[in-house]
Parts: sequence; C-alpha cells; structure tokens
Amino acid sequence: MSQPYARIQTESAPSSTYRLQLRPEFPFAAAEAAVPYLASLGVSHLHLSPVLEAVPGSAHGYDVTDHTRVRAELGGEPGLRALAAAAREHGLGLVLDIVPNHMAVPSPLRLNGPLWEVLREGPDSPYARWFDIDWEAGGGQVLLPVLPGPPEPDAFTPDLDRGVLRHGELEFPLREGTAGLAPAELLAAQWYRPACWREARTRLNYRRFFTISDLIGVRVEDPEVFAATHAKVLELVRDGVAEGLRIDHVDGLADPEGYLRRLRTAVGGACWVVVEKILARHERLPPGWPVAGTTGYDALHRVDGVFTDPAGAAELGRSYAEFTGLPDWEQTARACAREVLTGDLAAELAALERAAGPELAPAVRELLIAYPVYRPYPGQPELDRQAMAAAAAAAGPGAVAGVRDLVRGDPAFAARFAQTSAALRAKSLEDRAFYRHAPLLSATEVGGDPGRPALPPAEFHAYCAELDRDWPGSGTVLSTHDTKRSADVRARISVLSQAPETMGRPAGPDPQLAWVARQTALGLGEVPERAERLREALLKAVREAALHTSWTDQDPAYEATVAGHAPDDPELPAALAGAARANLLGMALLHLAMPGVPEVYQGAETEYRALVDPDNRRPARFPHEALARLDAGAVPRGHAEEKLALTAALLRLRRDRPGLFTGYAALTARGAAAEHCLAFARPAGLVAAATRLSHRLAGAGGWRDTVLPLPPGRWTAVLEPGTPQAFEGEVRLAELLSARPVALLLREDGGG
Repeated sequence: MSQPYARIQTESAPSSTYRLQLRPEFPFAAAEAAVPYLASLGVSHLHLSPVLEAVPGSAHGYDVTDHTRVRAELGGEPGLRALAAAAREHGLGLVLDIVPNHMAVPSPLRLNGPLWEVLREGPDSPYARWFDIDWEAGGGQVLLPVLPGPPEPDAFTPDLDRGVLRHGELEFPLREGTAGLAPAELLAAQWYRPACWREARTRLNYRRFFTISDLIGVRVEDPEVFAATHAKVLELVRDGVAEGLRIDHVDGLADPEGYLRRLRTAVGGACWVVVEKILARHERLPPGWPVAGTTGYDALHRVDGVFTDPAGAAELGRSYAEFTGLPDWEQTARACAREVLTGDLAAELAALERAAGPELAPAVRELLIAYPVYRPYPGQPELDRQAMAAAAAAAGPGAVAGVRDLVRGDPAFAARFAQTSAALRAKSLEDRAFYRHAPLLSATEVGGDPGRPALPPAEFHAYCAELDRDWPGSGTVLSTHDTKRSADVRARISVLSQAPETMGRPAGPDPQLAWVARQTALGLGEVPERAERLREALLKAVREAALHTSWTDQDPAYEATVAGHAPDDPELPAALAGAARANLLGMALLHLAMPGVPEVYQGAETEYRALVDPDNRRPARFPHEALARLDAGAVPRGHAEEKLALTAALLRLRRDRPGLFTGYAALTARGAAAEHCLAFARPAGLVAAATRLSHRLAGAGGWRDTVLPLPPGRWTAVLEPGTPQAFEGEVRLAELLSARPVALLLREDGGG
C-alpha cells in the first residue's frame, strides 16, 4: 500500500482543537471573550461551526445560503477577523467547518441567489450547473415541496413590481413573459412546480442532503462551481484567518478524492484538513486522500468499546429481544435499510432504477441494501464482494454483475449510486436502526456497531498503533454536535453492560420506549431542566425509530404518552456510581493521550451531559472559576473537576511538549485482574493507564496482586495531589490506581 498523505504531512496538525457551536446567541464576540480561558485550558486551535451566511436564526449553520459572505448574525467578516486576531494573540489558531455538499432551499427562497436564478431562468441559467437537477424527470420543472398541502392554482398571484409569484407568505421567481397567463397555465409555465412537502419522497428531482428536501446538493466537482463556492473560504485561509478545515459530509460528493485534491492545491500544504467520514470498524480511509485523516468517529467507537463488557452487552441484547419482541441487530439494520430506501429515498431509488433499466433495477435495490459501508470507493474489493454476494441471493447473480459493470463503466451512474448509498446508510442506520435497536444505547452512536458493541483491548491497541503509523494528524472525538449522547452520558449508560440485571423490566405500555426511556434517564441523571430535555429526546427517539409514529406520519395519541415514560429516579444505583466515574475518567484519558488530534467539545472538558440535538447545541458554558481554583492548587471536587484537571493536564502537555505524543506501545498488566487495566506508553516519555469494567473488577475482589510493568526509567504520577509519587519497574495497580481509576505518568528524564 502506498504511504498515506497524512504520514508525510503532519507538521501543520494542531495539538488539539476545541469545538465551538456558533449561533446568533453565541456569535464571534462571545467566542472571542472565551479565548483567554480556552488558551489557559491548553488547546491550540478553536474549531468553529460553519461561518458562512446561513438561514436566518439557524442554530447550526449547515444550511448555507451565500458562500461569498461571512454570516452577519454572527458578527460578519469583521467579527470573524477580530476573533482570529484575538486567538493569535493568545497563541491559538482557527479551524473552519465548511459545507461543500449542499446549500439551503430557504424561506424566503431569494436568500439563495444561485437557486433563485435557476428557478427563474431554468436550465439555461448560468447557475444551473450548480445543482444536480433532473429536468427530464420533472417534466422540465424543478419540484419544490414547500407547500403544506396540494397546490391550488388560484392561490398563486403574480406581483409584477417584484417579479415574483406569491402564495401566502411564500414568494417564487416569476418567469419572464408568463404574468398574464391563466392560473393553471401560469404554474405550468414556470421552471419549477410548487408541491406539497409529501411529494418529496417520490417525485423530487434534485439531489438533496440525506432526506432533507430543504438542503439541495451542490455540484462542487464542477471547477467553476468549486471556485465560486470556495472563494471566501480560500481567502480566509490565505489571509491566515483559518489554519485548518473540517470537510462536512465528504461522502455526499460525486468525486471526494478529486474534490480533496483540488482543495489541497488551493489551500497549500500547511493547511490541516480532516474529513467527516464514517468508517466501519473493518474499513480504512483511502490512503491517497490528501488529508490528515477523519474527524474522529472511528476513535470514538474504539474508546467506547473498551469500556463495554461483552458478556453483559450480550445479556442485555437477549433481555431486550425478549422484553420488546424485536429482532436482532442484523435483521433490524436490513429492515430499516429497505424501509428507508423504498420510502424516504424512493425518488433517489427511482432515478437509479431508470438509469439502470428494468432488468437491472432489482439488483440496484438489493446492492444498495446489502452494501456494508457508507459508499463504495476504489480499493474496496472485499467489501464489493460481500455486497454482491448478499445482493445476488435476492436479485440474481447476472443482474448484480450487470450493475457492477454499469458502476465501473458509467461515471455518472457510479457517482449517484455512491451518493445514494451514503444517504441510505446514514438515514437507515444512524437515524432509524440506532433508535429502534436499543439493548445498550451507548453503543448506538455515529460510527458504532450495535451488533458488536464491545472492543477487546488488543483491538484498541492495534487501532492506535495504526493511527500513529498512518494517520497521526487525524482527528479524534468523544462528543460532537452530532453525537446522540455526549461521552459522559454514554459513560453512565455503558456501566449497564457490567450489571445487566439493573435494567429489569421497565414499566410502560410500550416496552421499546420504556427500555429507551430508562437508559436515557440513567444516562442523563439529575441535570437542570431534566424533564423537558428528556421528553424532547424521547420524542425524537420514537419518531426516528418509526415503530409507532414518525416525522412524516405522526401519531399524536401515541406521542402524548412519551412524557409519561420518563422515570422518576434518574440516578444510577449506588453500586454503579463508581463504575460511571471510572468510565468517565478512563474515556477522557484514553482520548487525550492516544494518537491523533483530540477535539474537546464545548463544555466537555468538565462533566458534560447532553442528549441528541438540539440539546447538545445549547450555548457553551465554560468552567473558568473551577480551572482557576485547580491551577491555584485546590483538590478537585467531584467527577466534573477531576475530569477538568485531567483534561487541562493533557491538553497542556500536548501543547507544550508535543514530542511526548509520538509513537505508541501497548503495556500489558500481569496478574488476576490484568484484563481490567488498559495501558499504553508514548515512548518519548508518557504512560497512560485506565481501569476498565471496574464494577466487574470490584465484584471479583479488586486488583489483588496485579502489576503493570513500566518501560525503563523513573516515572512520576502527574495527577496526584501533594508530592508526586514516583515508580520504577513493576507497579502494583492497587497502589497506582488507589486515588482514582486512571493514572498519567511522565518519565523523569524530561523526554518530549
């Protein structure tokens, strides 16, 4: 295999990043005010959510309306440049999150200038090349599914002064020369067809983001479109405002590698670039991509997995199946893929089937359902064989081979097949099967494998060694704006795998919802506004699961019962509280000490409990006072401050002694409880050790005679209060981990 680009280009990687979710309530000025605190925490770069002009009031910014302007609601370009200047004064850089795959179909439509012009001028518009529109499938019109019900021609009124067609508060561009036509003829003469939102499922004729019809796909594979949509971002990179880029949803692009090569040429070699790419456990990032790596969901899955007990997870799976009557993970995943493909993505499927022809259409469907990762890429022959074998059983080997040949011989079909595959995986797994199959909710996270939630330590070590060797500048994360539960919520839920009997038989008329509600409540615990936050998360969960209600076909009577499923007791049993602490601190230690560039999500440097968006996108709160108190020598008070002290120590080491974080070597404990210690060394002079499955450990009698052989040298414990302890040779884990379930050691020779 050729050497990955990321192994060659590592000097520009941050030591760590800190994600800030910008929104009108938290603009550039608020981020600027937080800069001194974030610099003292130890991060090297601030990672900003999208900064270009977006739909007014947007809480996330992924609904871009204008690529040429920095978002006014956040403070505009002056605000962004002022933030960059303040960051530089404190030794920090900025990383921007950019959205090449799609733009908003906003209300009012005029906010998206290129789309407005296409709707006004039709396929001859110079902007028509911006969007994947199938004019033939739409009968020469773009379907606009923006109406609450079927269109009534008499409800549309031309406004010649503004050059628009009105429908209530909605405005559409008026095609020149059509104003005098009768109502029905007037609508038929436009380059678009306003329609009920429900028609999007089956009749949409433009590429969109997943199943979201108010986000239209952009053809950045076209050099002119790339240039127009990236000019402002490239200017910000050239001016030093941004030192890195996160590429949102790279799987949605027609030619991801071609796009990334064009981007790399434009930004130069010094710009750190990572891609949001969901990798299955057995999948690897294409080595030729000119990026530092992924945004880190592959690391999240591994860190979570080593704190999950495989035997207990299996027992929870059996109990869940018996309690709910629902099938296992593999059956659930296949069923959800078929539901989403033939329902929510019916328009996309129909387009592919038309292109393939009637004889190959069934094979197109079965291949999409069977494909084991988000989308095919060159260099995945084994994955291709798996998908083809599974699809052939349903559609016949001849038809499957015909689709394979079509994919290989028709670049346009191959691109659309891959784009549809990515949307299908995201919607059928992340947004349906992960909500429907819920034996252990901590395992149903982006990039996870609920069918195999636990990860053996040996597999974790192998992953870290590979990351250090091939992608040392890749991002790693535990909590993001897209995680369904923050790391600390997952840390609490995953202890149930060590004590599956804790679940019992949750009360409620709907067993699946009762099970989900109990685990969600235990994970969230006692927090401000708990009841409302829990209710909103559970309502989203039942709509995504689509067992009794859904986003498009809501059952108000069923949804009214959701609030009643929130358990009164939100706390874990006392016997599991210590295990939750061990998970919380252990996950933080591994994340911050392992290879890669760790990202801390806003507020997650301390204990941070959040559920699915919008709960996890609330304005950030920073523990300024707690950090100052710890820096003054105070002993941490509770889990939150323990985590803050650990996080600050490791972020500062990464910033000040980057040489410590090179290389990787697994350390193996010896003794009766060896499997409960996960430890590794960064050979330049750092050792990290974490307790795993601590509840099981306590039940088996504790550490007893278990020891951890340290690499040669004298090692000092970093996190201990008072005079630091020093260790050499073999250290008894009962001594090393007596005060807390994690240890961070530095070699006294001052390496790194």
